[in-house]
Amino acid sequence: SNQKKRNFQIEAFKHRVVVDPKYAEKTWSILEHAIHEIYNHNASGLSFEELYRNAYNMVLHKFGEKLYSGLVATMTAHLKEISKSIEAAQGDLFLEELNRKWNDHNKALQMIRDILMYMDRTYIPNTHKTPVHELGLNLWRDNVIHSSKIQSRLLSMLLELVHRERTGEVIDRGLMRNIIKMLMDLGSSVYQEDFEKPFLEVSAEFYMGESQKFIECCDCGDYLKKAELRLNEEIERVTHYLDVKSEVKITNVVEKEMIANHMMRLVHMENSGLVNMLLDDKYEDLGRMYNLFRRVPNGLSTIRDVMTSHLREIGKQLVTDAEKLKDPVEFVQRLLDEKDKYDSIISQAFINDKTFQNALNSSFEYFINLNNRSPEFISLFVDDKLRKGLKGVSEEDVEIILDKVMMLFRYLQEKDVFEKYYKQHLAKRLLSGKTVSDDAERSLIVKLKTECGYQFTSKLEGMFTDMKTSQDTMQGFYASHPELTDGPTLVVQVLTTGSWPTQPSITCNLPAETSALCEKFRSYYLGTHTGRRLSWQTNMGTADIKATFGKGQKHELNVSTYQMCVLMLFNNADRLSYKEVEQATGIPASDLKRCLQSMACVKGKNVLRKEPMSKDIGEDDAFFVNDKFTSKFYKVKIGTVVAQKESEPEKQE
Repeated sequence: SNQKKRNFQIEAFKHRVVVDPKYAEKTWSILEHAIHEIYNHNASGLSFEELYRNAYNMVLHKFGEKLYSGLVATMTAHLKEISKSIEAAQGDLFLEELNRKWNDHNKALQMIRDILMYMDRTYIPNTHKTPVHELGLNLWRDNVIHSSKIQSRLLSMLLELVHRERTGEVIDRGLMRNIIKMLMDLGSSVYQEDFEKPFLEVSAEFYMGESQKFIECCDCGDYLKKAELRLNEEIERVTHYLDVKSEVKITNVVEKEMIANHMMRLVHMENSGLVNMLLDDKYEDLGRMYNLFRRVPNGLSTIRDVMTSHLREIGKQLVTDAEKLKDPVEFVQRLLDEKDKYDSIISQAFINDKTFQNALNSSFEYFINLNNRSPEFISLFVDDKLRKGLKGVSEEDVEIILDKVMMLFRYLQEKDVFEKYYKQHLAKRLLSGKTVSDDAERSLIVKLKTECGYQFTSKLEGMFTDMKTSQDTMQGFYASHPELTDGPTLVVQVLTTGSWPTQPSITCNLPAETSALCEKFRSYYLGTHTGRRLSWQTNMGTADIKATFGKGQKHELNVSTYQMCVLMLFNNADRLSYKEVEQATGIPASDLKRCLQSMACVKGKNVLRKEPMSKDIGEDDAFFVNDKFTSKFYKVKIGTVVAQKESEPEKQE
């Protein structure tokens, strides 16, 4: 009980585990044996758990360096042996042996990595050494792929296989893919230096030679087919066994050697180049040329420039060939056909490329304005269509034709000249009631208004307004004069000065029957409108006359106002001299001569006869009613002989 309490306190404790000096040697020899067995395909009897523990303990006991350097030495020795067996393989067996050994090495590497996992995770990061898997690849690269007897042989065999495939042989693509994949697995620099660079150089030589051969013996269309085929083959080759990044490089080689280096020769090839394709509407060939040329610098601009100069050349011929200017309607139709043709080419072969569309537009603008009569001809084309050409045509088709006209109109630099002619032609159509469709007329004016603004079309719209107002005026006139229903009927169109083409106001002496009617209309009109002045445009009117000839045959004659004035004189005279007719009617000499010529000198319309009989009207001629006049029609339209063309000064004005 009186014993003192004892305090125990540990100040330090050192525990020493004494490791057998031969431990590292023994353990490494177990692991080394295992690596040999793995490479010799005898891994089935190994305990991977035990091997893992051994490797783990070596690292734990600070023998990581011995383990790592031992691994390098053992693998190197094996790979040198493997390299010899690959070198010994003959002919085509060489690649198969290489592929087989590569697969073996990869499997072995996987097992070794599993055994040495602990070293991979701890020792290697701490000492900045190469991880096991990567180490295995590097050793394969240095001892096998870069061995002096394998490196050049491998490259030449790979290039040989590619060449054989290019010349139509079937090769083992699977084997090829495996070998190329091996090079890629060894690192992009190995793939590029050991295969890709030489492959691209050899390909450039191959395609340079092939393109020279093709260009000498093929026409342009066939050459392009071959180039397209080669390009597709190379793209396909990449998908089967090359690195995807090689596609751009190999296609660049084909494009340069087969297309870029021969562009000008292809485009200008005699009898088959671009111009021939355009002339013959070879959409497929043109599309192929477009798709191939777009891949190379300045390719599309080359096609565009040749197309533009060709277009300008044929356009110039179209608009300056005197033979083709005889028929204005044909002239414009040819322009439209040409535009349709090239629109079609651009949409079908050049995938609606805007730059080609712009080139087409600038070409048309250039040559349409080379002929200063283009505005007049386009107006005459519209006139022809709206008088008769659009009869029975559906609304949609009418719109298409009008849109095409507008497209040509946009190219005109002298739009005001077009407006002047258009106004004259529209006036004639409206006054003669010869328009096929009011809707079409208005539709075109709306299009012109959209294009050029209100100022451009205000007078044209005024003409339509006058026509409508005149109908209402006539109804009002006859409503206020019911007593006029029996005699001759009067139709007056009141045209606003300024809206219509200016005409010289020439009065002539109207027959009594009509002048009385006209006077009544004047009184009525001025009575209902203040501050207006009416002047009769007798040179623009028409009349329907009932006529009875010698043997009692009756006809209804459709004539001009001037012709009516002349014919009515013969109700009170059998024979009249030119001077008497001129004095009685007051019609200007040039108009009167044309008027008499059309009634006395045109076969089938000769309601008068003259003495002496000749083609032209002289001032000493005498005129009679032609009692022997016959026609199979009851209604006979007597036109007026066309005045001679405008003289050059008039046309310029």
